[in-house]
Amino acid sequence: MSEYIAQTFSPLRASRRSFLKMSALGVGAGIASLNASEGVVRQATQEELKEAYPDSQKIKTICTICSVGCGIIAEVKNGTWVRQEVAQDHPVSLGGHCSKGADMIDMVRSAKRVKYPMKKENGEWKRISWEQAFDEIGSKLASLKNEHGADSVQFFGSAKVSNEQCYYIRKFSTMFGTNNIDHQARL
Repeated sequence: MSEYIAQTFSPLRASRRSFLKMSALGVGAGIASLNASEGVVRQATQEELKEAYPDSQKIKTICTICSVGCGIIAEVKNGTWVRQEVAQDHPVSLGGHCSKGADMIDMVRSAKRVKYPMKKENGEWKRISWEQAFDEIGSKLASLKNEHGADSVQFFGSAKVSNEQCYYIRKFSTMFGTNNIDHQARL
């Protein structure tokens, strides 16, 4: 059966009959999608077109997710980042963004964002001080290195850190004495 499909629908060996079948299927799918999308798009209301933050300040900045440096126009009101747009005139991104850059504001505004060190004790998360967090992490890393060697740990980068932060992670792992570093995408 798979030989039949490969021969029938192969782009290099398509017969006239299979070409007509696939063309008819494509036209049918196109017509069906036209009917399926009816009513999905509508005109924006006057309320939606209104300036959401009329007294905000628009600041041109650069996305820090990766090293490309796409342009962002951040709207800031009372020192708080409230909205963002793509920079249409930016020479690198030319008015475009990847999905992470388009969601850049959520890194700052998300209610789930961890804003201070947390530690899980007895199944519950509790807030700890920065000093306690650094002391505990530092002593744990030192004990692992002393007992099992520097290659007993591995450091991971992230798609949510900037190019410069990735550089620091790499430098830290080298100073720690290991080459065990990878990106979180291969976790």
